[in-house]
Amino acid sequence: MVDVLVHPTDSRALGADVLCGDDRHRFLAFPAARLGRSALEVSSALVLLDLQDDSSYRLEARALSELRGTPVDGGSSLQDVVFGPDWTIAELVLTGSEGPQRVPLDGRVLPPRGERPRVSRRQRRRRRPPRRSR
Repeated sequence: MVDVLVHPTDSRALGADVLCGDDRHRFLAFPAARLGRSALEVSSALVLLDLQDDSSYRLEARALSELRGTPVDGGSSLQDVVFGPDWTIAELVLTGSEGPQRVPLDGRVLPPRGERPRVSRRQRRRRRPPRRSR
């Protein structure tokens, strides 16, 4: 798993950005996965969706990696989040002058998603990694 994609307005996770064996990024919706002891488990690889640069998940969702380090509650910055069993954000891990602290979400608003540059089809084709030969 490369990243967690968070809903653009609700405080919940949508799914994971997964780097697959063919070096392609795919989207795994959390309702299609189970949380195992040490990993996410899926019943079939067919639940993984191609994660194109122009997909609504890429354009609208917020990547947790992009949210880390952004200001929350004045002098604190977001270090991480704690998810509940239904993939809602239950707590924020904030770093401030007192060090890392876990605080309940309780009406706090996550930082807005930064603007992502638009990518043309031509640029997308160039950015794809070469296919591996078998």
